[in-house]
Amino acid sequence: MTDPWALPAFAQFTHHYLAPGARVALIAPAGPFERAEFERGVLRLQQHYDVRYSPAIFERQGFLAGDDERRRSELQHALEDASVAAIIAARGGYGVTRILPGLDPAAVSRHGPLLVGFSDISALHALWARAAVGSVHGSMAAWLGQTSDALFERWRNAVEGRFPASFEQLETISPGVADGVLLGGNLAVLTALLGTAYFPPLQGAVLFLEDIGERPYRVDRMLTTWRQANVFAAVRGIVLGAFEQAQVGPDGVSVHDVLRERLSDLGIPVVAGLPAGHVDDNAELPFGRGVTLDATKGKLFVHERRNT
Repeated sequence: MTDPWALPAFAQFTHHYLAPGARVALIAPAGPFERAEFERGVLRLQQHYDVRYSPAIFERQGFLAGDDERRRSELQHALEDASVAAIIAARGGYGVTRILPGLDPAAVSRHGPLLVGFSDISALHALWARAAVGSVHGSMAAWLGQTSDALFERWRNAVEGRFPASFEQLETISPGVADGVLLGGNLAVLTALLGTAYFPPLQGAVLFLEDIGERPYRVDRMLTTWRQANVFAAVRGIVLGAFEQAQVGPDGVSVHDVLRERLSDLGIPVVAGLPAGHVDDNAELPFGRGVTLDATKGKLFVHERRNT
């Protein structure tokens, strides 16, 4: 039987980052978005890349950016267009898990476009991981029109393959050192994939997790599910990002209390405090790249990529 958490070694991941002038496809696979913010982001992107998107991207159906078929076909079209170097989500929200049936990892691996997004886009990061294609956990098109020049330039450096050599001053929850492939995303979205064919393969991974709007007891419930499903036995280390709007209840238990209690006894290195997720200064992360987590020193080192 195939190991459900099996993951190719990071040397087997392909990484195709952008070059100036490259064609990028903007898609809305999840929720709708503010058109003005999106169009400002498009203008900024057009200064550096050949930007394409369908007029149907502005459709709305309740909390979705159009019906499932519209969103699935939009993504499928971008995957089948060999001229597309990157697929960038307009925003997150909710809805990606609804369109996963019918999407084949082979469609990702055929020409390996870069995926950029986070939050609900974590479900697509999982698909890219199954195809052994690198992606960027980072902010999306509707955000790009409202951010500072400095943060946009950092974002552009990331999608062109230039990441910081390390992330430092992280909080040690459990000490130790581990090498692995950086993968993960939004805790709630990934939890929704547990037990399905779409959960990412995590054997040998350094797992990144973040979330927003989840009360501490709900984070406890999700992490308990991961423990009982024995997922953490597959990973080599854990890096925790921002857990925003996690309101403390009358019991006084914080989300940080939960993260420490649920993860500190796993016998693997664990750190917290990476500024990535639902924060304005959302650090871009190179999923599929090899990393070294030195939890004792509170550092995450990014390896040089082995292919382009």
